[in-house]
Amino acid sequence: MSASIAELGPSDTEALRALLTGDTPHNLYLLGILEEFGIVPKPGRRPFTFYGRFRDGALTGALFVGGDGGLVIPSANDAQEVIAIAERLSGRVQLRACMGDSAAVDGVVRLLSRGRPRTTLTQRLFRVSADDLGPFTNPTLRLAVEADLPRVLPLAAGCVKETLGRDPLQEDPEGYRARVLQRIRGCRTYVLDLDERIVFKIDVGSRSQYGAELEAPYTCPDERRRGHATLSLGQICRHLLSSIPRLTLRIDENNPSLAGVARKVGFVPGKTQRLVVVD
Repeated sequence: MSASIAELGPSDTEALRALLTGDTPHNLYLLGILEEFGIVPKPGRRPFTFYGRFRDGALTGALFVGGDGGLVIPSANDAQEVIAIAERLSGRVQLRACMGDSAAVDGVVRLLSRGRPRTTLTQRLFRVSADDLGPFTNPTLRLAVEADLPRVLPLAAGCVKETLGRDPLQEDPEGYRARVLQRIRGCRTYVLDLDERIVFKIDVGSRSQYGAELEAPYTCPDERRRGHATLSLGQICRHLLSSIPRLTLRIDENNPSLAGVARKVGFVPGKTQRLVVVD
């Protein structure tokens, strides 16, 4: 049996799609990247590369590398297939963040990280379809607009601080402001107003015909335990699932409150995930 590792190109698009749809819920993020940006970056886009492992000509694993390692995502299949790709890239890629199946992430980080992990989060990937949804809705949840940016920024930064233990508005205020604004302009951020305050936000991190992955739900601390997250999560799920088949949401194992909200709305848990951020 012959095995090889190579950068993937346009001729590999259908093979990559077939690999990823073999476990669609756990590959939704990569499917969104593939559908939105393609298998190779278009001119003027930020650089990224899909690497693949082949056995007897069949694609058996894939590894997404954004830029020079700013974000690395393994495909959700046999972890050893992805780890073999990382072994080939050792010394060529300097990993700074990695997320995905826990076994694959652990191996990839070990091979591609040159620094010490600053943050390691064990997560569970929850998924939901339209048939699973409970009765929770809040029709006042809406897409954020550019004028909301000053009110969205503190919530977005608060979510990062609670999750990763760092303040992006202190580390890179202009860069972080630009990223939050980009999501708003891309119709990826939904917000809930209450008495002229934004008290809840959630982002659509990746979206394709196969589904979408939700990210960074956050309720203002003084508005928690009032049902905002349950009703808003139910609302965005009902809205998005009218046009796509499934949604996923990564939830930290140390956040049982959010896991309870997700279960109430109708989400069911999937595989264990890992998020690693390296110094």
